[in-house]
Amino acid sequence: MALPAPPPPGAKALPDGTYDGQVVAVTGGGTGLGKGMAVEFARLGAKVAILSRKPDHLESGLAAMRTVGAEAIAVACDVREPEAIARAFDEIEAKLGPVDVLINNAAGNFPAPAEEMTPNGFRTVVDIVLNGTYNCSREFALRRLAAKRPGAILNIGATYSWTGGPGTAHSAAAKAGVTNLTQSLAVEWAPDGIRVNCIAPGRFPHEDLPGHMTRHREGERGDNTIPGMRVGEVRELGWAATFLCSPYASYISGHTLVVDAANWLRRSLVMPEFVPIREQFGKRAIESGSAKDAIARTRRDG
Repeated sequence: MALPAPPPPGAKALPDGTYDGQVVAVTGGGTGLGKGMAVEFARLGAKVAILSRKPDHLESGLAAMRTVGAEAIAVACDVREPEAIARAFDEIEAKLGPVDVLINNAAGNFPAPAEEMTPNGFRTVVDIVLNGTYNCSREFALRRLAAKRPGAILNIGATYSWTGGPGTAHSAAAKAGVTNLTQSLAVEWAPDGIRVNCIAPGRFPHEDLPGHMTRHREGERGDNTIPGMRVGEVRELGWAATFLCSPYASYISGHTLVVDAANWLRRSLVMPEFVPIREQFGKRAIESGSAKDAIARTRRDG
């Protein structure tokens, strides 16, 4: 047994036209979970702006929008640069209209033992994940406040931001900041009609995920390491995102919704053997070489 399979691709969690006339901006929206969420907003009538630093990611996002017949644009933007974000919002407003919903999905991560990270590698992840979320949220809020218009922001957290974990010192710290930022901004901006929520995704294999980061081959969905006994479908995350940003969630703000089939809560009287992070990296490096490559890059960049 496992949790029931979700409705098939193309199904919608909300009524048709829920986002008609609204503009949704998705940072990091050209690949993976960001692209999956963008597709679900588009299915419900949203005009979508895909933001990314990389041209190939922008094209991938636009291609996904074309498959669902959405009105969409791709905008080059580095979320670490406030001036670039302001230019991106100007372009979106000129081509689609003011942004009504902001999805802060852009992220950076590489697993590595804490002592192997360079200060620059640590800083880069924090700059993209935490500072990037703040930079985009600030630009969005400044414009909504000036226009005296409500809006919705959805940030992307992580359950390991509450627990920590080996190899994630940089990203866990940054994601913990995102969770707290979500709560702080929700309180500050609620009187002005701006809601701020967060999603913490579980295991969602997708076509853009590097092979060394998933244990599932294409088409495999069973997973006996998760209480729900299966991995998630990307559209399930998209449905949660479209709900939280919709009028049907108008009284929800400052909340982090975990979408992971209870995986982060699992505990057992008989826990599996703990494997130190350096031993894990040794095993991964033998299989793919990816861990050593990531550490070498941070040493080089630092």
